[in-house]
Amino acid sequence: MDIPRGIGTFVVWDYVVFAGMLVISAAIGIYYAFAGGGQQTSKDFLMGGRRMTAVPVALSLTASFMSAVTVLGTPSEVYRFGAIFSIFAFTYFFVVVISAEVFLPVFYKLGITSTYEYLELRFNKCVRLCGTVLFIFQTILYTGIVIYAPALALNQVTGFDLWGAVVATGVVCTFYCTLGGLKAVIWTDVFQVGIMVAGFASVIIQAAVIQGGISTILNDAYNGGRLNFWNFNPNPLQRHTFWTIIIGGTFTWSSIYGVNQSQVQRYISCKSRFQAKLSLYINLVGLWAILTCSVFCGLALYSRYRDCDPWTAKKVSAPDQLMPYLVLDILQDYPGLPGLFVACAYSGTLSTVSSSVNALAAVTVEDLIKPYFRSLSERSLSWISQGMSVVYGALCIAMAALASLMGALLQAALSIFGMVGGPLMGLFALGILVPFANSIGALVGLMAGFATSLWVGIGAQMYPPLPERTLPLQLDIQGCNSTYNETNLMTTTEMPFTTSVFQIHNVQRTPLMDNWYSLSYLYFSTVGTLVTLLVGILVSLPTGGRKQNLDPRYILTKEDFLSNFDIFKKKKHVLSYKSHPVEDGGTDNPAFNHIELNFSDQSGKSNGTRL
Repeated sequence: MDIPRGIGTFVVWDYVVFAGMLVISAAIGIYYAFAGGGQQTSKDFLMGGRRMTAVPVALSLTASFMSAVTVLGTPSEVYRFGAIFSIFAFTYFFVVVISAEVFLPVFYKLGITSTYEYLELRFNKCVRLCGTVLFIFQTILYTGIVIYAPALALNQVTGFDLWGAVVATGVVCTFYCTLGGLKAVIWTDVFQVGIMVAGFASVIIQAAVIQGGISTILNDAYNGGRLNFWNFNPNPLQRHTFWTIIIGGTFTWSSIYGVNQSQVQRYISCKSRFQAKLSLYINLVGLWAILTCSVFCGLALYSRYRDCDPWTAKKVSAPDQLMPYLVLDILQDYPGLPGLFVACAYSGTLSTVSSSVNALAAVTVEDLIKPYFRSLSERSLSWISQGMSVVYGALCIAMAALASLMGALLQAALSIFGMVGGPLMGLFALGILVPFANSIGALVGLMAGFATSLWVGIGAQMYPPLPERTLPLQLDIQGCNSTYNETNLMTTTEMPFTTSVFQIHNVQRTPLMDNWYSLSYLYFSTVGTLVTLLVGILVSLPTGGRKQNLDPRYILTKEDFLSNFDIFKKKKHVLSYKSHPVEDGGTDNPAFNHIELNFSDQSGKSNGTRL
């Protein structure tokens, strides 16, 4: 391989492409602020009027998944650790099936807006409040990482001021989310998916051309040990193996797709349960396509820099900057394409942050305001929802400062979801799958699961696992010449991959550090979920769980599964919201539902949703 030239810089056309993406995103928000009479009610703002269909919702789910964490983090992950990451393809299948067949049916048939409404219906107000607070904490922290990621890319690629870029990201997201509500969130996501696919495609095509074809890239990856798809080591301390990705990854992502308000809010806005499920299964195809693109970009990175690793050679200060570095290297002769890639990373962030802000507003209005201020009109609630969007947008920008201290983007993001999302998923699974679980068991189980997850998660940040647990692959700099090194050092904000601000140095390793704290980060969610379930069951049994009278609508039943086949019957169920009293107080906000609104029991239309 030839020694790479010095990397390029942004030119006018790159700024034009980048600015165009921002302007169109903002314009969509302005359009939906006034289209169809504007956001007259909280239902319009938070749920898109419950008139969405499967395809735009599926694309929106895909866009939110593909944040800048994916665009920047996954290729560098493959570059350093190999293509075993592609095993997540199996994980995504299990996640979608669990979300569509376990969680969605229960939420949807209750017609709720915030999933935490379910916790009060199934348990009590205290459990609901705990779930709401944990979700708000988790989402603000995660969104801080997602805002910081593209700002890092911009800093690397264009020399933009890092924190100026952070603020710009948050302001644009908050602007169109506040104006247009969920409709703006979904339709900007649809536009941004196109930008992201184009950005990935430009990198993949040009890398294949420069490196001499896809076969050359795969051959380089094979010779460099990057095609390490199958590692069946059952050791839970190993960072990525077949089992940690399948088991730990399924728990981690199910907590996102199954019970996280940001995701559920989109498909519960579909006009029928069939459309809601269909959106999830269409989204699965999108997840596979994104995974393929990001893994191949990682292999292209390795093929290009197998003899001259930019990170080891100090040309970039963190592995998450490798993709922008590659873009400026191979696309410098094509004005506008580097701008397209940065727009790609930025689009991922806009979609994720906007959905998070919208979900935070929904949860706050439904769980913290509506139950205590019952006299508020729908118009007032709509204004409050918009105001909360502004507040949470500002909070997420502030949290990006903390994200800058958290270490590698991908691992930090999934660690947060594991530590908080795991116990929350255990709580919902307890309510939906365990008929005898009661509120005492739920509360004790949640606290136990959360405490355990924090223990292992914070311990892993302070005492990171040794390299033999993470198995980074060999990176070489033999092909770098000294002149190139000296003239192309990147002056960027450093964010080390394997360290964090919380790390404690020069400590003698103990068995606790080498075992418990070295647990694969993908198992954080698994531990939290299982501890919550187990403790919840053990506490519920002796505290009267078997004696409670439980409404069957609050648990998963065989009828929920059999109703999948209603569509094949001669006389189809019409899953329409027209028969649903959406104007009655408390029933018009299914933002957080992986559930079907299949109201075969007419007497149960509004039960459980009026607070």
